Amino acid sequence: MSLERILVVDDEPDVRKSVRMTLTKAGYDVIEAEDGDKAIKQIKSNDNPFKVSLIICDIHMPKVNGIEAIAYFRKEFPSVPVLVLTGEPELAGATHLFKQGIVDYLAKPISPEKLTQVVNKAVRDHVFKGQV
Repeated sequence: MSLERILVVDDEPDVRKSVRMTLTKAGYDVIEAEDGDKAIKQIKSNDNPFKVSLIICDIHMPKVNGIEAIAYFRKEFPSVPVLVLTGEPELAGATHLFKQGIVDYLAKPISPEKLTQVVNKAVRDHVFKGQV
């Protein structure tokens, strides 16, 4: 079985590093982007963007923020699950994003165990849906 690839989009290097280390330890291939603009460029530059099994995205970032990036991901890659990880959670924003189809909305800081649990479920559900 090949490694499932996860794209982590966050403007905080320490958050990206922590998430990458946690998920790499859990057996995932993790790629990073520091804002929505770079994430969109990165996913479009891939020969096969559907090789991304999950996107973890922050909300408040420079250039292209998480709301804009998530709208793009949901439109262009509707089968790829998106999980929000934000330091500034808000109910109205969460409700809007769930209506757009995100799979979960998590607040920072998050324990490695909780992150791994949520990611495992999202990836497992995504892989299961892909097997018709």
